[in-house]
Amino acid sequence: MVLITGTTGFVGKNLVNFIHNSYQLKLLGRTDLNDIGKLSFKDAEVVIHLAGKAHDLKKVTDPQEYYKINYELTKDLYTVFLKSEAKKFVFVSSVKASADSVLDSLSESNIPNPQTHYGKSKLMAEQFIQNEPLPAGKSYYILRPCMIHGPGNKGNLNLLYQLVKRNIPYPLAAFENKRSFLSIENLCFVIKELIERDDIASGTYQISDDEPLSTNEVVRILSASINKDAKLWRISPELIRLVAKLGDKLHLPLTTERLNKLTENYVICNKKIKNAIGKDLPLNSRKGLEITASSFK
Repeated sequence: MVLITGTTGFVGKNLVNFIHNSYQLKLLGRTDLNDIGKLSFKDAEVVIHLAGKAHDLKKVTDPQEYYKINYELTKDLYTVFLKSEAKKFVFVSSVKASADSVLDSLSESNIPNPQTHYGKSKLMAEQFIQNEPLPAGKSYYILRPCMIHGPGNKGNLNLLYQLVKRNIPYPLAAFENKRSFLSIENLCFVIKELIERDDIASGTYQISDDEPLSTNEVVRILSASINKDAKLWRISPELIRLVAKLGDKLHLPLTTERLNKLTENYVICNKKIKNAIGKDLPLNSRKGLEITASSFK
């Protein structure tokens, strides 16, 4: 049996749909996690911990909420796992536990240096798992996904899609960048491999699609999905940054943080997990984005 927390979220819903025909599932909701001490992992062979506090781009969340949910909850759940008969613990963390910005390419060997409460709380949870003695016969897997997308996802990709759909030019084309994406199908594929196999070593693994893309390329893919030509405006980056600063103060759609999200370089190295699995991911970056785009229609 596979026990999963956080099944009402985007990743959880997709994972349940991906594996429900292959395994008996036990889904834990928020009320089940309110009293960890009463939890029973009876008959569970694998625990997949997805429940967490997502990064709040509007910055209205009490910082302590991140530590309570992302760290304390994970710590308590992992402690129950260590005392149970379950064999595998999969914790879905985030690349933000490692770094908020990337100069070249981020690998697992980089020394973690998160700057946000979200990233710090995820790293604390990772470190707790790594530092606890691991009983014989048990394994843990800390997964660090980058920007996840797929059908039903309502993030910056949807914002870009709405621009394209309404024939509004993308005004940030002067920013040259490369960033990694992660199709939800590829993430679910990796988790299913971890469930099924016993030849993958415990450890921390970054998860991303193979090919990083520029935001301009993403706009072109989204445009092509609805048979439109991409409209790319190369407005002065200095002017755009000024507008973003005004957006911070006036609560406009374009803020400094959203600008950074759309234009930053954030390339992830996924060689470690691919070498461990020894298989290609089901979707390449472009195909995954095409599937996501088709769901926006």
